[in-house]
Amino acid sequence: MSNLSSRALDLLIVEDNPGDARLVQEAFGEPDDASSLHVVSDGDEALDFVHQRGDHAAAPRPDLILLDWNIPRTSGKAVLTELKGDPDLKQIPVTVLTGSQDESDIVTSYTNHANACLTKAVEPGEFMDTLETFKKFWLSTAQLPTTEEER
Repeated sequence: MSNLSSRALDLLIVEDNPGDARLVQEAFGEPDDASSLHVVSDGDEALDFVHQRGDHAAAPRPDLILLDWNIPRTSGKAVLTELKGDPDLKQIPVTVLTGSQDESDIVTSYTNHANACLTKAVEPGEFMDTLETFKKFWLSTAQLPTTEEER
């Protein structure tokens, strides 16, 4: 097992709201030379990214995905279901991000094997606090399996 902070990190942000995507990018700050933040705005583009299709044929395999639940085209639920149903992708941690207060969205996220579910705070400062906690956990605390290239 390898700590994320000791290797390059490719974070895929699936977020259709440009303001929220910007806040996530701000929370993560400037990536170092080895790590990268990738932003896509809908479910179709997210699936193209992880499957390295079309405009994303050269995309890296994400180490971590932050997935907005209510995105256009292919839904967040459908993206999560496809990721967790694919033997080559199911190990990628997916954190669902939702603005909904609907308990069924949270239950559905976990039923479909989300690794975590975060609620978007209405106030930008509170949202940034949530993102900072997310960042600290995944970059400093969590352990992930190494990628095939690292083996």
